[in-house]
Amino acid sequence: MPSHLAGLLSFLIFAVAFALASPVSNLTSTTPELSPELFKRAVSAPYVFTAFTSASESNLYVYTSNDGTNFSLLKGPAYTPPSGLIRDPSVILHTDGKYYIAYTTNWSGQDFAIASSTNLQTWTRIATIPTSSSVINPVNTWAPEFFKDPKTGKINIIVSLSTGSYGPFLPYAFTATDSSLTKWSGPVVLSGISNAGLGYIDTFPVYFNNQYHIFSKAESNGKKTVEHAVASSLTGPYSFVQTGNFAGWGQAEGPCVTILPNGKFRLYADGFSSGKYIYSDSSDLYNWSAYQTIPSLSGTVRHGTVLKQ
Repeated sequence: MPSHLAGLLSFLIFAVAFALASPVSNLTSTTPELSPELFKRAVSAPYVFTAFTSASESNLYVYTSNDGTNFSLLKGPAYTPPSGLIRDPSVILHTDGKYYIAYTTNWSGQDFAIASSTNLQTWTRIATIPTSSSVINPVNTWAPEFFKDPKTGKINIIVSLSTGSYGPFLPYAFTATDSSLTKWSGPVVLSGISNAGLGYIDTFPVYFNNQYHIFSKAESNGKKTVEHAVASSLTGPYSFVQTGNFAGWGQAEGPCVTILPNGKFRLYADGFSSGKYIYSDSSDLYNWSAYQTIPSLSGTVRHGTVLKQ
């Protein structure tokens, strides 16, 4: 072999060996970088459910599901706050790749709390958010519910506040003012909703077809049903389009809505007097299937939120 070809061959062998031995960080990928949500998911299951149980309102239980119907316990208790309760935990997966829950801290009081986790099993309380302001001096602060507004990109929490002991309630919006979810503006009342009687609690927002839909429990005695209102803005004014036992769910509370693999909506709710955890499906948020019970959760789980990752 000519000497110049032998030299070239030696150089190529050296170059290949060097490349194989070099750290991966020196390589350049042409594929898009995964978002933090996709890269840092703690579990592969597409559905995560955070709740408290009928046995304890001071402990968080975390469930997962592959289909939104059959749930398995990931960990429980997964979190016991340093003080107070952990009722009505609402979960999101934030852009920093962490999970966050907002939850009710006590039956009466003027704050709700937020905790975070990287793995859904170890949680740390990061903030206690006061709800008293010049707008309202609440006696009860219940059921904070995360909602990321698709129109604005802002993260909100809708919380039920009362001006008297255990009512009347109205939903109010708090809006995150920094990405750490420790600073919030508000409260701003969701207008158009009557607080006659005991008002409305457990308000869950959904954005669909350029409208904001809320599903909220009519708290007054003799009602205790989940009702449906719509508005063109998150803070209203809302108009009720379906009231009473319009979907056949009976007395229920703690509604939350998620999306199924087939694109339909699924509403979950806590049976107010039945002890059952139920779900019902819809393609338009107006017409709903007859409710089904979730045997693995009924009689155990209370008001929580299902997150579709």
